[in-house]
Amino acid sequence: MNNAIPRAQWASRLGFILAAAGSAVGLGNIWKFPYVTGQNGGGAFVLVYLGCILVVGLPIMMAELMIGRHTRRAAVGAFMALEKRKSPWILVGWVSTLSAFVILSYYAVVAGWTLDYVYLAVVGSFNGQSPDTIEGLFGSLINDGLRQTVWLFIFLALCLGIVFGGVQKGIERWSKILMPILFVLLLLLFGNAMLSDGAAAGLRFMFRPDFGKLTPGAILEAMGHAFYTLSLGMAAMITYGSYLRRDEDLFGASVKIASLDTTIALVAGLAIFPVVFAVGMEPAAGPGLVFKTLPVTFSRLPGGYVLGILFFLLLAFAALTSAVSLLEAQVAYLIDEKGWGRKKATTVLTCIIFLVGIPSALSYNVLGDFKMLGDRSFFDALDLIASNYLLPIAGLFTAIYVGWFWRGSEEKKELVAGGSGWIYPVWHFLIRYVTPLAVGAVLYFKIEESGLFAWFSTLF
Repeated sequence: MNNAIPRAQWASRLGFILAAAGSAVGLGNIWKFPYVTGQNGGGAFVLVYLGCILVVGLPIMMAELMIGRHTRRAAVGAFMALEKRKSPWILVGWVSTLSAFVILSYYAVVAGWTLDYVYLAVVGSFNGQSPDTIEGLFGSLINDGLRQTVWLFIFLALCLGIVFGGVQKGIERWSKILMPILFVLLLLLFGNAMLSDGAAAGLRFMFRPDFGKLTPGAILEAMGHAFYTLSLGMAAMITYGSYLRRDEDLFGASVKIASLDTTIALVAGLAIFPVVFAVGMEPAAGPGLVFKTLPVTFSRLPGGYVLGILFFLLLAFAALTSAVSLLEAQVAYLIDEKGWGRKKATTVLTCIIFLVGIPSALSYNVLGDFKMLGDRSFFDALDLIASNYLLPIAGLFTAIYVGWFWRGSEEKKELVAGGSGWIYPVWHFLIRYVTPLAVGAVLYFKIEESGLFAWFSTLF
């Protein structure tokens, strides 16, 4: 650990809130939330999701921010500071940092798709084309490994440029620019949706619960998405928490971040479903909702050219703010524990992530015949490892550690410092009992769903 370098801090509370909300607000909100809502029946799923944010997401977010601020270190160093250097708990820090690395390597590929679609929207590729032609654009992109690799490079270069600037002059400054633009773009799309013919149908779909469509799988999906969308279990919140002032209200900050994240997910759904209903298309279109269904929808709407540009810019900005936090979580480890300079750490990590990202960009073309973990492509295997195993494992053991093994006096002191000591009994009950059970259920479900238990049974 390099003690010669003073710990960076956020310049303002607003800057931290926007940066942390930017980490949480990503493709999961604007791409994944609408389609998983569509697949799981709408309003009932939304209610469960909101409940999961309260009992799963918020307690773990507070725990991660608390660990970061208390230790003033990134994830691995934080657990080293809390425990002995050879303690097994340090593995929690390593798993969460590995999550950030793995996720960013393929997340940047998907982010590259959004940049490609910004270009397609600008040049009018959706205008006057048949639905089959528009939907075929995504297939053309997926089949072109070089094109995806170029966009991957461009996206990571943008991340590198922001993280180069450090906490205040890089991440915080750009968060204050990108997040307001993201809000404005989303409000413009929301306003358009509310004026469309599908507004009433979209509102009913999002907010009229149909509990008959709420399966046990949908409940676990809501838990998992609540966890994923808040950037938990991937070292980002511990790292961002390490830059906080000692008197920051952790409960208040966590509520603001979770509220912004949830609001954007809901508004994104309300910006998407009405326009889908307006042209009589299917809201449960799955992952293709954004890259296939919506471009077709924009081509049929008045002003669809502008709407398409705005929407894919929104996706690109959301992806960028999240990716920056994932990169910073890894950069902070090299600065804290290895004494590297910021520019060296950022450059080396970005280059490595780019190299690891290339096989993901080639997964559906050049490496189409390469399979791992069963019949999965390289891209899908990384997503399975990170989303189904690494994230919930990191979150589960963070909750267990904070709830059962970290001294309660230190935890309470962190909450009292910001004026929220009153919430300690409620938070401690959730993080000790409710949250671990919920995350454990998600982990079990993901392992069962992936067929890992069945695979293990064949070995014995």
